[in-house]
Amino acid sequence: MFRTKRSGLVRRLWRSRAPVEGDGEADRGTHGSGGCCMGKATKVAKSNAGSEAELKALTHTILKKIKEKHLEVLLQAVESKGGARSPCLLLPNKVDAKVGQQSYSLPMLLYKVFRWPDLRHSSELKRLSCCESYGKINPELVCCNPHHMSRLCELESPPPPYSRYPMDYLKPPDSPDSGPSSSETGGTTYSAPVGLSDSLALQESGDRAHWCVVAYWEEKTRVGRLYSVQESSLDIFYDLPQGNGFCLGQLCSDNKSQLVQMVRSKIGYGIQLTREPDGVWVYNRSCYPIFIKSATLDNPDSRTLLVHKVFPGFSIKAFDYDKAGSLQRPNDHEFTQQPRTGFTVQISFVKGWGQCYTRQFISSCPCWLEVIFNSR
Repeated sequence: MFRTKRSGLVRRLWRSRAPVEGDGEADRGTHGSGGCCMGKATKVAKSNAGSEAELKALTHTILKKIKEKHLEVLLQAVESKGGARSPCLLLPNKVDAKVGQQSYSLPMLLYKVFRWPDLRHSSELKRLSCCESYGKINPELVCCNPHHMSRLCELESPPPPYSRYPMDYLKPPDSPDSGPSSSETGGTTYSAPVGLSDSLALQESGDRAHWCVVAYWEEKTRVGRLYSVQESSLDIFYDLPQGNGFCLGQLCSDNKSQLVQMVRSKIGYGIQLTREPDGVWVYNRSCYPIFIKSATLDNPDSRTLLVHKVFPGFSIKAFDYDKAGSLQRPNDHEFTQQPRTGFTVQISFVKGWGQCYTRQFISSCPCWLEVIFNSR
């Protein structure tokens, strides 16, 4: 039987759909419990044979109506899992599809099939700033590229007790009734002075265009120089097919630890750091969770800092300039003793830290980042 190119593209796309539980293809790195995305893992119970067949038939019908050049764009994005730069896939926004009793717009159907089978509503999504449809409201043509979207990471309330990070651990070692020394805690008081001194040097040299600098650490050792960020978006990765940004794989590390090497190899596509009008967002592009600590993610009245778990494919607003300014309270040890600590975010790849983990402090994590924001 003669098969057209369009039919071949549709079959390849269906084979590249997001796995559901029972397919045996679900990436274990995308699931877990705890953290800010608790209960929002991407795998769902496998649907029954009837609904699976209905979804397949509907998807094939919809895809066969799309132009070949658009199918090629979609296939490039899906097969590379977002690693290759793919253009926007602009399609009509008002085309509806129905699976069982549930109706979906064309973009939502594609997002469900190729990224998140458990997706229920568009309010759970955030469009990436690289997309042509970013910031536009109800355009006739909307980008349907599944890898131009991310899943919103919703903070839990109240926060889980295991993620509490006692403020006492963050007191400088020379402050009255201080806790453990900074080298023991691995908290911000240990890592910030080195990075901040470099950051200040950048500012004093007349380079005021950067909005943040990034330091890469392996356990208690910083690897490479600080990376000054001037563009609004930065990819931080170990291995990205079309990577352009801060490549951790090119840094020379003397760390021979098997754990560090294992975690380093799992960084993969890494994260995307983006400065947007409402703050700085972090998008997890890798296949494994990342863990984030930021003062602006906490309740302003809290006496603890929290470590938040972010699953693959999720975005979180990791830093808010307005909140950072308001957090500088007179009785707050962290901000009065280290004024710039409130402008620092710590991100660990794969391994978390805190009271429910073997690692109590981030300096024990194999591979982590320190993002220092320009407070000027």
